[in-house]
Amino acid sequence: MGRVDVSGSVSAPPRCCSNLHPDWMCEEVSTGTTIMAVEFDGGVVIGADSRTTTGSYIANRVTDKLTPIHDLIFCCRSGSAADTQAIADAVTYQLGFHSIELDELPLVQTAANLFKDMCYKYREELMAGIIVAGWDQRNGGQVYTVPMGGMMVRQPFSIGGSGSTYIYGYVDSSYKPGMTKDECLDFTLRALALAMDRDGSSGGVVRLAAITQGGVERKVVAGGQLPRFSLA
Repeated sequence: MGRVDVSGSVSAPPRCCSNLHPDWMCEEVSTGTTIMAVEFDGGVVIGADSRTTTGSYIANRVTDKLTPIHDLIFCCRSGSAADTQAIADAVTYQLGFHSIELDELPLVQTAANLFKDMCYKYREELMAGIIVAGWDQRNGGQVYTVPMGGMMVRQPFSIGGSGSTYIYGYVDSSYKPGMTKDECLDFTLRALALAMDRDGSSGGVVRLAAITQGGVERKVVAGGQLPRFSLA
């Protein structure tokens, strides 16, 4: 119950955090993270780290942030774990009905628009940064970025999450148009490993997936097998 001040109004109840409580008991669960997606001729490559945090406490070190939305459409989630899971579930539900009505696989752009509409409509309440990637018959492999606030833009590659701030220079200098699937996988792995090396909120394993007309190929790279950049 909040306190009543002299004016008669009720103030907000005190926060649980104090010197007697660790910060993770009051912080929301966050996928403070590094996510990435890259287009190539014939599909897309997506990747993410696996660390989920509550404040400075690591709540889960093997989270799967590559969330399937439909058969050949995935999203990469950053921000509040609860918010991004709720949005992904809602879009999966809507896109499934849309696919049934059309009697065909949905478009990647349709999925991205659903994310955009929901993130924009609830922009004051949600903390969610999404990368939508996949393959469809009309436009092939596509990557769409839906940052917090509800904007949507298609990009040849996209990075997001707290760890992305450490690797903008690396990805800008290393990306080459027309890369093959294997080159995109290596590019994504090295970028994520570099972010995980620098960002305290990113870590664990690297999860990769290549999405093409033929399906989804997934791969997990353990922490001990990641490329090394620092001299330490």
